Amino acid sequence: MSNEVTEKVELLIIGSGPAGYTAAIYAARAGMKPVLYQGIQPGGQLTITTEVENYPGYADGIQGPEMMIQFEKQAVRMGADIRYGLATKVDFSQQPYKVQIDEENWIEAHAVIISTGASAKWLGLESEQRLNGFGVSACAVCDGFFFKGKEVAIVGAGDTAAEEALYLAKLCTNVHMIVRKHEMRASKIMQDRVMNTPNIKIYWDSVTDEVLGENKTTGVRIHNTKTGEKTEVPVSGFFVAIGHKPNSDIFKDFIDMDETGYITTVPGTSKTNLEGVFAAGDVQDKIYRQAVTAAGSGCMAALDAERFLAHKHYTASNN
Repeated sequence: MSNEVTEKVELLIIGSGPAGYTAAIYAARAGMKPVLYQGIQPGGQLTITTEVENYPGYADGIQGPEMMIQFEKQAVRMGADIRYGLATKVDFSQQPYKVQIDEENWIEAHAVIISTGASAKWLGLESEQRLNGFGVSACAVCDGFFFKGKEVAIVGAGDTAAEEALYLAKLCTNVHMIVRKHEMRASKIMQDRVMNTPNIKIYWDSVTDEVLGENKTTGVRIHNTKTGEKTEVPVSGFFVAIGHKPNSDIFKDFIDMDETGYITTVPGTSKTNLEGVFAAGDVQDKIYRQAVTAAGSGCMAALDAERFLAHKHYTASNN
């Protein structure tokens, strides 16, 4: 397939969660005429979230999908060109950069903002997907508040799972922690904290057979892989904390990343190792992963891109 360019743009934004839309709002207001492709999940992970109560400005909370619709409308009102489509390949070997959309058209851009996000890893259970947003969540910090005073379960054995279990333990009566092996991957200090928290109960050598409930989560069936014993535990919330995978595969030949695929940025900026390519949101953030931090980094990326393009045009016009 040829990589003949069918369109040239000033700034291309890849991805449409809080980072991408915020970048589009700032870039459009600055007159950069940004083109944004929404990707495989327009609106990002917030479109599979129900109530969002921790984003500033929404006193009564807001539904995740509705929030992303408002972000999109604001970007469009500012003049951003929002399009449905998926970036399937890139050629960042030289400027201007080339990005393929839907395995068909190639777009050329002087600057690119990568805001493709990260996807939560799931167990792969039918019941887990069916009850996602109805008691099942992949973010305790986002959704733990809704289970205050209730019993919950969490799956995972790393530092994130330990952190989230401790967070939930402050809010919930009991936290049932399901660990696949007879040991945790979490750091020693995190393991000690979990073990010394009286309302966290650990189920070693255990896997989740099924999340129970019809229209909302009512319990979890746990299977001990050593004894074969099955236990049903009544819970209102079920949290999956087995990690996230950044959606960065198509950039790996050109952009510096850590060992798990998170894009590396210059500290305090959105700049990548390539001049004119910026990264924002969860694709470069494995620590906070919140809507508000993603939006903030989208703002940074737009401002960094604006400075880069202004310098580029100034240099070109004076040569």
